[in-house]
Amino acid sequence: QLRFVESGGGSVQPGGSLTLSCVIAGISLDDYAIGWFRVAPEKEHWGNSEREGVSCASRDGLVDYSASVQGRFTFSKDNNKNTVYLQMDKLRPRDTALYYCAAEKAPTGWCGLRPSAWGYWGRGIQVNVSE
Repeated sequence: QLRFVESGGGSVQPGGSLTLSCVIAGISLDDYAIGWFRVAPEKEHWGNSEREGVSCASRDGLVDYSASVQGRFTFSKDNNKNTVYLQMDKLRPRDTALYYCAAEKAPTGWCGLRPSAWGYWGRGIQVNVSE
């Protein structure tokens, strides 16, 4: 059974930085693609259709980003620690959301930003960007 522990959220001013961490117990990151998704405050309810794909990485390390965060966010992972990270720089108020870590057992080279493709989810962690 997968267990997620997400941390690193909080409040920051526009232009600031935060790093989210997600420890995933019960799997090997060598076998799973990992993704980060978010739900804006006005859309905070269950339902995959409301989650926005932010970034993901295939099991062999290919990384993808949404256009809204490209160049500002950086995905990384430490397979030895079963931990993935999302470094978020130049944060904007529109980045305010509940951020989720997700996992899916997948072939090499795959990751996708459609939430419906992911089967395992963390509980989410809040990020607030405001003056």
